[in-house]
This record gives sequence, C-alpha cells and structure tokens, in this order.
Amino acid sequence: MDFLKKHYEKIILSVVLLGLVGFLAFLPVLIDNDKQQIANLTTTILPQARPMADLDLTRQQNILQRLQSPFNYDFSAPNKLFNPIEWKRDPNGAMIKIKDDSVIGAKAAVVTKITPLNLVVTLDAVQTNEMGAIYIIGVSNGAAMNPMLRRKRQHYITPGEKNEVFSLGKDGVKGDPANPDELVLKLADTGEPAVVSKDKPFQRLDAYSADLKYDPEGRNFPGRRAGQTILFNGDGYNIVAITADTVILSAQSNQKNTTLRYPP
Repeated sequence: MDFLKKHYEKIILSVVLLGLVGFLAFLPVLIDNDKQQIANLTTTILPQARPMADLDLTRQQNILQRLQSPFNYDFSAPNKLFNPIEWKRDPNGAMIKIKDDSVIGAKAAVVTKITPLNLVVTLDAVQTNEMGAIYIIGVSNGAAMNPMLRRKRQHYITPGEKNEVFSLGKDGVKGDPANPDELVLKLADTGEPAVVSKDKPFQRLDAYSADLKYDPEGRNFPGRRAGQTILFNGDGYNIVAITADTVILSAQSNQKNTTLRYPP
C-alpha cells in the first residue's frame, strides 16, 4: 500500500498516458468510420451522377453548312413571280408572248438586205471642136443624203479645168485626146486620183444602206441610211452606223445601242 501511496500519481499518469496512446491508436479507425458514414450519407442524399451522353449537333451543323453555301435566287427577268410575262397584240390581232427582249423592241428588228453605196465616175463621151477635146464625165454618188445627188449627173471638162466634184490636169489625158486610153481625174473631196476610160469606170465604196423589217408590227423600212430615224414599238431609233454586216440602232428613249447582224 505504501508503494501505491508513494507512486499513485505516477500510476495515474501512466494510466492516462496509456489511455491517450490507445485513443490515438484507435483514432484512425474512428476517422475512417466517420468518413464512411459521411460517404454513405452523401450517396444517399446526392446520388452519384451519371455521365452525360454526347450532344447531337447534327441539326446545327446542317444549318452552318447551309449558311456557308447560301441559295442564289434570281429575281431578274427569268423570274415570273416579280416579272410576270407580258403579252401584246400584233397588227393581225393575235396575242404575242413577250418572253424576252428579242420578241419586241430593237432586238426584234431584222436586217433583210445591206446595199453598198458607191461613188461612180464614168467617161461617157468625147466631143471635139476647133478648141480641142471636151470630155463628158458622168458622176453618181450613191451615198449622198440628197436624193437628187444620187442620180447620175454629167459634167463637161477640158484639160486644166476643175469643178466642185473633180479636176482634170493638163497631163491627165493618156493617149489620143480625141480618143483617150484613160483620163486621170482628181477628186475634190479626198484628193485621190480617179482613173476612167470608156469601158472602165472608177468606183469607190462610200457607205451602205440597209433594208429592215419589224414583224411584231408588220413594218418594213427599205433603203435606210446612217443618220436616219425609224419608228416602231412606240419609240424612235436612230441609225448610228451601217457596215457590210451590221446595223447599229440607238433608242431615243434611253440612248441604248443595239447591234443587228446581217445575215442573221
């Protein structure tokens, strides 16, 4: 008993320390137990989430592809929603379907003939008298705007003289003056030489005339020349130019040029 009395404090301290060591040794078990209880509680309240399935973006991808390749709608002339087909009545009373601008207007005009317009100079006759030889020269200018000048006119001339159309130099007579082989004339408008004889006239292409028709109105325009105007489809068309195979028209309403080909 004396031993207990002397050493009870140490005994109590040893028991406490042993208890503390035991508690510390048991503490991990308690912690693991608490963790398991917390995990069980979490699983019960918040069940484990399932992984989400992959998103189906097919619709969105199709929309993006359509945006990258947009539809091109043509609302111009071929479209009948905003440009309904026009119909017109021809001179015979029949209805004409205006499917495009080649049915009526300048493009519907047709060139049926193109004729060269030439300047022709001929040696028609030679007259002689005591003064010498007088040459009768015929001139027809097919390109003249004045119809009177298109017909053949005769001019009398002797060597060294000139008129408004040509001149004949003193050395322009080749061969016998009374029966020359040829005459070398000088044209007043261009200064070029015009060589003529009794069997060989001089000819120069100056312009063209054209015959046109416009079937939608049954109209014909024969012998038209550059600078003139023709009327059809409610508009005036200036003839800008005529070549060997084309006629160019200019609409007075909008100054739009149209080239017509010949032959079509």
